[in-house]
Amino acid sequence: MAQTETWTVDRSRPMTGEEKKVILASSLGTVFEWYDFYLYGSLAAIIGAQFFTAFPEATRNVFALLAFAAGFIVRPFGALVFGSLGDLVGRKYTFLMTIVIMGLSTFIVGLLPGYASWGVAAPVILIILRMLQGLALGGEYGGAATYVAEHAPINRRGYYTAWIQTTATLGLLLSLIVILIVQSYVNGNYAAVPQVNLDGTPLLDANGAQVMLEPFKAWGWRIPFLGSIFLLMISLYIRLQMEESPAFKHMKDEGALSKAPLREAFGQWKNAKIALIALFGLVAGQAVVWYSGQFYALFFINNVVKVDTFTSNVLVAWSLILGTAGFVFFGSLSDRVGRKPIILAGCALAVLTFFPVFKAITATANPALHAAQTNTPVVVTADPDTCSFQFNPTGTAKFTSSCDIAKASLAKSSVNYETVDAAPGTQASIQVGDTVVPSYEGTLAGDELKAAKAGFDTALNGALSAAGYPLVAADNTTVVKADHFFDIFNGQALKLVVLMTYLIVLVTMVYGPMAAALVELFPTRIRYSGMSLPYHIGNGWFGGLLPATAFAISAQSGNIYAGLWYAIIVAGATVVIGLLLVPNNGHKRSLFADDPSHDVHRTGYPDAPDYRSVR
Repeated sequence: MAQTETWTVDRSRPMTGEEKKVILASSLGTVFEWYDFYLYGSLAAIIGAQFFTAFPEATRNVFALLAFAAGFIVRPFGALVFGSLGDLVGRKYTFLMTIVIMGLSTFIVGLLPGYASWGVAAPVILIILRMLQGLALGGEYGGAATYVAEHAPINRRGYYTAWIQTTATLGLLLSLIVILIVQSYVNGNYAAVPQVNLDGTPLLDANGAQVMLEPFKAWGWRIPFLGSIFLLMISLYIRLQMEESPAFKHMKDEGALSKAPLREAFGQWKNAKIALIALFGLVAGQAVVWYSGQFYALFFINNVVKVDTFTSNVLVAWSLILGTAGFVFFGSLSDRVGRKPIILAGCALAVLTFFPVFKAITATANPALHAAQTNTPVVVTADPDTCSFQFNPTGTAKFTSSCDIAKASLAKSSVNYETVDAAPGTQASIQVGDTVVPSYEGTLAGDELKAAKAGFDTALNGALSAAGYPLVAADNTTVVKADHFFDIFNGQALKLVVLMTYLIVLVTMVYGPMAAALVELFPTRIRYSGMSLPYHIGNGWFGGLLPATAFAISAQSGNIYAGLWYAIIVAGATVVIGLLLVPNNGHKRSLFADDPSHDVHRTGYPDAPDYRSVR
């Protein structure tokens, strides 16, 4: 027992300058890895147009988001593989493997030809590369959080691990800044690119003119991906300078390493239930708040509220700059009041405020759109048996009924509408105010289909425009617009920055203390494996699937805000489960102090208080 007390006192001392350098190096490497991963999220709409051109335009955003989500789906598998390696061979060498996989996958995305050149092989390879990124990231976070926690003094663990929590947001911010710089330079110095159909013929607009695409959307988006090779080299250099964590080295010297960390962590119910409580009582709610406040907010303001890509990125970048300090603030606060109250408070605030905040974003960013949604009722009348749930992850379904065409067209224009059931066999129609526009069947052939589509589009766009819907961006003088990065000092832009910064503050509440909270649930011998799996199931599945799920729910329901129910329900469930079952560590002694003292007989967990009684 004397050895136990010596280890605990030693880890409670202030950190040395060398240890701080190691943690800084770890955090910087993680920033670069998140940068690689989130480049795709920031450019999802542009990449979707390059790699999913064969799909209907109404479902292209869903496919682009699903390709983004593919990287999240495999993250738990990366957590299992690299978490086990981290507990068996060490944190440092696992870091090196994950950064190489991530960096090379990102670089190859920048080289990958689009659908027009390689056909279906292009999106397939893109999704494979996204999955490789997800596997690498699945091994990254648990290692980084564990590595920093095992260097930090126990009574300052929340503060030091909060720096790791900033890396995800800083990686996103870095990706946005790089995109903004490249976009401004490329569009300002190169000519627009003429577009062609898949058969090589010129792509013409409704007036017969050649469709031109700005150079950043045509090819400039590849530059941030290709530039990641330099970040890979920097990250490799940084990680080669790092030392192994003292806790892991101590356990290795004592011969106390786990021989089967996955079986030890998840093969016994008494241990696996801790991971389940961590997942549903902490991580699931954190994940949906995190992804709603950053990624879905970016997608929402760009694709739903119809703010241009450059302005959207500027607004989100400023909110990240203003809000990121909250990670360290709430991480440090958790050392005094505990992790649990702060995380659950952030989830509860999200439940109460998401609807009014997102509605305020629409009203502020695009007043003309908000006014049209508020003042003009739109009704789809259709046979309910002909209306599909337009969520098609495989790309094989064809939404050709008159109901599906009507709903897809309205969703594309961000129109809120109600659906009224009609008699069987009734062709769908759209009523905009007093104007009724009949839909058409997508099963028509040849010129008949073209004529039906052209007539429907003309009639619907005319009715929506007459009702005040801003369908042409150039004619919408009410929408917010930033001409450069510092063009935010006006009432409209500043209000949006405040609203989006509030969302980032919620993110920092739920995410800032999370690494310390998870670290304190697992002993060192299985810590990498134990914390990685619930974290990546929560963030990879609950969080990563949020944008695609929310978008599909909104399109199906006819309300642009309906997708928020997904995040609100999950966050609310986490508040209830967390209050009942999660211990409140941080200001009290952690559930498992840094071992090897806790592996008393080298065979299992120590005789510690029941985890449910630690508040």
